[in-house]
Amino acid sequence: MLIVMSKGATPEQTQAVITEIEKRGYTARPIPGGERVSIGVLYNQGPVDASPFLGMSGVKDAIPITRPYKLVSREFKAEDTVIQVGPVSIGNGNLTLIAGPCAIESKEQALTIAAHVQKAGAHIFRGGAFKPRTSPYSFQGLGREGLEILRMVRETTGMPVITEVMDDETFDLVEAYADIIQIGTRNMQNFSLLRRAGKASKPVMLKRGMAATIEEWLMAAEYILEGGNPSVILCERGVRTFVNHSRNTLDLSSIPVIRKESHLPIIIDPSHAAGRRDQVIPLSRAAVAAEAHGLMVEVHHEPDKALSDGTQSLYPDQFVTLCGQVRGIYDMLNKK
Repeated sequence: MLIVMSKGATPEQTQAVITEIEKRGYTARPIPGGERVSIGVLYNQGPVDASPFLGMSGVKDAIPITRPYKLVSREFKAEDTVIQVGPVSIGNGNLTLIAGPCAIESKEQALTIAAHVQKAGAHIFRGGAFKPRTSPYSFQGLGREGLEILRMVRETTGMPVITEVMDDETFDLVEAYADIIQIGTRNMQNFSLLRRAGKASKPVMLKRGMAATIEEWLMAAEYILEGGNPSVILCERGVRTFVNHSRNTLDLSSIPVIRKESHLPIIIDPSHAAGRRDQVIPLSRAAVAAEAHGLMVEVHHEPDKALSDGTQSLYPDQFVTLCGQVRGIYDMLNKK
């Protein structure tokens, strides 16, 4: 249930409602808004009787929440969440472009690619320091050295950086370096990692599991919000199907569904969906036309020499083309 306070409700009236919620054995989660405060009722095992709250001073309404996910639902918070990362705004009214290599390989590689993508119009630099790979013999990332290089990229370019966290053991380390912490598809339902992410002070990008339903994806995000971290970015990266013409199948229908169901921003990763360079730009155009809040694209200046996912990485000049095309689509959709 969501209890909506009146526009002029006093702090004392709001606190009285919180006290009443907790007296009944529930958890109260205040949600400050632009004009009024709302209070979420959590950990109820069944329907909550609204009548005791509707009779309290300062209460405007009590709205039942029908979804199994509460904090991430648009029923709980009607307005879009916009996440601020340094100078970059992610969410409604913004098209955020995230770009960089799949893996950080060296200082020279990272700084070269960062210069290219920033010039083309990227807002945030991506790069993996810890790499979850299907084969134990594949390049696993540079670890702490990769994080140090990401810090150097941020200091040199001013771009915020995003990188993936693999486990609880390295979470503190990644959080110390990253501006956005990524939880990858293989960890979408790693519930201990999600709970740790709920305690993080940095925004979290949660990738959809390769076989996860949208409800399972949103419930995973619920773990993070329930833990106290409201800054979650959802990332669709393709789901596993029976096709062999691409690495995964990009679920474009997830964009309007997420925008209807949740207030959280949704970013699209066309690189992992395609697995092939020639599909990345068309999928990016389609994602922006479907009103995604941004893209996360793999770019490499020497993809033939890349230690990870070179076949799906764009050349820098291709990323320039992508940026121009998706901005044109975004501007057309947002003409006033």
